[in-house]
Amino acid sequence: MQAPNGFRTQPSNAHSERRPRTMTYDTSNPSRPHGLEYAARLRTPFAVLGIRERGGRIVAIDYLPLATEELAPTTPLAAEAMRQLLAYVDDPHVRFDLAVATNGTAFEDRVWREIGAIPPGQVRTYGDIAKAIRSMPRAVGGACGRNPLPLIIPCHRVVAAGGRLGGFMGSKDHDPLAIKRWLLRHEGARL
Repeated sequence: MQAPNGFRTQPSNAHSERRPRTMTYDTSNPSRPHGLEYAARLRTPFAVLGIRERGGRIVAIDYLPLATEELAPTTPLAAEAMRQLLAYVDDPHVRFDLAVATNGTAFEDRVWREIGAIPPGQVRTYGDIAKAIRSMPRAVGGACGRNPLPLIIPCHRVVAAGGRLGGFMGSKDHDPLAIKRWLLRHEGARL
């Protein structure tokens, strides 16, 4: 299925329960977060991006500490993901065209599709997204925090009411808001 921002998604089963995802970064073995190895790790100005794939689809991009060692791509898909991510760092208007699988619930997929439609340099509030999909801002924030594909699904473009940054990455560890600020400045967004 082609999503509004140009990337291909694997449709989720709207009637299924949440499928388990391995989203936690295991600091005891950075190359193997809970059994799923990184296919690449790419250094950027704001983080090292850990790229994971399964079944010929990108399933996660993790923001890792800048001290994390880089890893050359181990597959053609990981190499293409790195190429497109580097292109984004050079030009925030680059559109991603990667095979991805979010493994989200039907609700999360609706939120992520709406977020994917936000152009670079613009922001929407959690309330704006909630209104568009007939939900509540807190639920939208929860879905943003569970986004497995940051940058591809640009949850950094969703902010709190009144121009405040809101949360990011569903976390308060390692100053994730510094990453959100960098991305929004890079795109020329005004808060």
